[in-house]
Amino acid sequence: MGVDVTDADVAAIPVRNVRVPRSEFVAVWRAASERDVHDFAHDGGGWYAAGVAATCRWLATAPSRLSNGLTDPTASPASRRTALAYEELIEAEFLAAERLEERRPDLARSRPGWCDGVRATLQWAWRRQGPPPLEVDLLADS
Repeated sequence: MGVDVTDADVAAIPVRNVRVPRSEFVAVWRAASERDVHDFAHDGGGWYAAGVAATCRWLATAPSRLSNGLTDPTASPASRRTALAYEELIEAEFLAAERLEERRPDLARSRPGWCDGVRATLQWAWRRQGPPPLEVDLLADS
């Protein structure tokens, strides 16, 4: 499930897309990407971490890497738009995430934790509300 966060991905993060310190954002993104792989491999869970990682990847405008080596634009985590994230679209995505379980009950059932991960990430990284969606050791990830 998880996708490595490359130095090129980090360098390309649009300044206006993330409203928390870049180092914290990157630490959360990397931790979520690692955690979703670990959690899926060990207990079949990981949808919360996968939602956090996917939201970070979309905010960063990083492409999704396909198994054949090609890339695709990363779809937004709530509305599944394939447009690159920018301020107005991020705000629309935040509002869509607020009602994600209502709009997509199938997603809430099939991916338990995904909606919460998406919402927590947008609240933190975009609205600067609440704690980071995952606890990370910033000293280890700096």
